[in-house]
Amino acid sequence: MRLRGEPIAVKLVREGEDYPECTNSVTAGMSHCQAIFRAKEGECIRLPSGMQNCHVGASVLGMLETPEKVVTGEFHGSMGMHDSDNAAGAMISSRMVLPLGVSGEAVCPLEDADFAPDVVILIDLPERIYWVISLMTAEKGGRATFNTAPFQCTCEDITTIPMLTGSPNISLGCFGCRKRTEMSVDEVVCGIPYALIPSYVKRLERYEGDIMQKARRD
Repeated sequence: MRLRGEPIAVKLVREGEDYPECTNSVTAGMSHCQAIFRAKEGECIRLPSGMQNCHVGASVLGMLETPEKVVTGEFHGSMGMHDSDNAAGAMISSRMVLPLGVSGEAVCPLEDADFAPDVVILIDLPERIYWVISLMTAEKGGRATFNTAPFQCTCEDITTIPMLTGSPNISLGCFGCRKRTEMSVDEVVCGIPYALIPSYVKRLERYEGDIMQKARRD
């Protein structure tokens, strides 16, 4: 796929589970999106729920209850992107949310992971991520559809949704991750359930010697 960076492994740690040995504790709070983009740069992060400094993201990941101001739409409505708090609240009410019981997460480059992740995340140019669509439709055909919103790219779009649906999801990014991280203006993000990776790798090996050679790839 000519990815510019290593895919990122994300495992949500359930209550009572141990953190993978390859991860390191953080000394300051951060958000899920910040952990992902730091892993993109090579870090292996152990992030307990108590160190999550974005309650919106932590709530969709099953780490805590959704704050009341988020539920009502007051929090996102105050940012000015929606016409009203009700519209912002409707965005939140339509979220896919993991059940409570997640105590934290392990996030690191896939090549360094000593664990089976829940999802594998790709962050790259649209041309690279485009090939995921061919992987999704190779077996049964049809068209690929994606689920996104102006907020919660990394926490909901590319972590929670793939985990709950069993299907990849692509996001253009969101206000939060573009504000908090080093996400480039030319990048999009994709989350793939880890269970799909073996079959996708086999298809990519076939594509590499055939159709990828015929496509214009800058």
